[in-house]
Amino acid sequence: MASIKDVAAEAGVSVATVSRVLNDHPSVSADARTRVLAAVEALGYRPNAVARSLRTDQTRTLGLVISDVLNPYFTHLARSVEEEARALGYSVIIGNADERPDLQDHHVRTLLDRRIDGLLVSPTDGGSPLMLDAARSGTPMVFVDRWIAGMDVPVVRSDGRTAVHHLVAHLHGLGHRRLAIIAGPAATTTGRERVEAFRTALADYGLPLPDDCIGQGDFQAESGRRAMERFLDLAEPPEAVFAADNLMALGALDAVRARGLRVPDDIALAAFDDIPWFVHTDPPITAIAQPTGELGRAAVRALVDRIEGRPPESVTLPARLVARRSCGEPASAEPRALREPPVLQEAPASTEPSPATNRSQS
Repeated sequence: MASIKDVAAEAGVSVATVSRVLNDHPSVSADARTRVLAAVEALGYRPNAVARSLRTDQTRTLGLVISDVLNPYFTHLARSVEEEARALGYSVIIGNADERPDLQDHHVRTLLDRRIDGLLVSPTDGGSPLMLDAARSGTPMVFVDRWIAGMDVPVVRSDGRTAVHHLVAHLHGLGHRRLAIIAGPAATTTGRERVEAFRTALADYGLPLPDDCIGQGDFQAESGRRAMERFLDLAEPPEAVFAADNLMALGALDAVRARGLRVPDDIALAAFDDIPWFVHTDPPITAIAQPTGELGRAAVRALVDRIEGRPPESVTLPARLVARRSCGEPASAEPRALREPPVLQEAPASTEPSPATNRSQS
């Protein structure tokens, strides 16, 4: 394997000049830069990343801790993070918290020990002394999708509150009046936000949200199944159920089918976090779609801004409601707006919304 001395000899320059070219130092002449880069290419030279990190105090590595790698939403998010990081010259090490705060902190501690340049986290709960200490000590950090209230850390997320209001408007327009929700963990910001938004939107239409119409889930399919079973056992079951996560929606659908019932004939079902599978269920499931790919890319850009000394900004992107047929929508219905942005009729499974980025302090 070629060394930096080999490159210097091939280019006819000093080792120091090669180092300056590789580190993009502005003091190198155009001619010397051209010869060094040609020598690098000819010899197939690759800088020693470990040695460089010791000299520059940078590893060009980001850490990403996601809540659940088996959730298609987070799988897509991780992929977009890795792609954007690679485009900006960074590698990514991923840790899966599996919705466990202890496992989340284990990954955070391990990543910090590996001297990553910055950390992206989708927190599993509302408090982590380890992350608070890391942020206070100056570790570049960005929260994505979820966040921890009170921490001075940029947040990249979608506007779930507005999207839930659009969904309730849609359900009300279809004639549903007794609505229920399968909520995510109250320890997570997204779990709380979606319940609060649902309750507020119902109140806008003069509709209550009784305690028996709130099912507690944990963003896993089994909890969605249990919550739906409880709803179906009520003396007056809900007419429509909103699952605040895609996996809980699939569990709820299983519970309906296990009773010999059908969606939407016997009960309507909608979900937060659209996934490709939803177009293949019978019926296809109406869902709120987040701009997952852009969230991941925006989170990386915010973190790299922080690492490279530029002021990072929190980013809030719009989500959209994709109306299919699981809430009683007519198969032949034309798209129609229920406030802005419009509700969109069924899109191909591979289509992802790509709205313009709205920057705000979240």
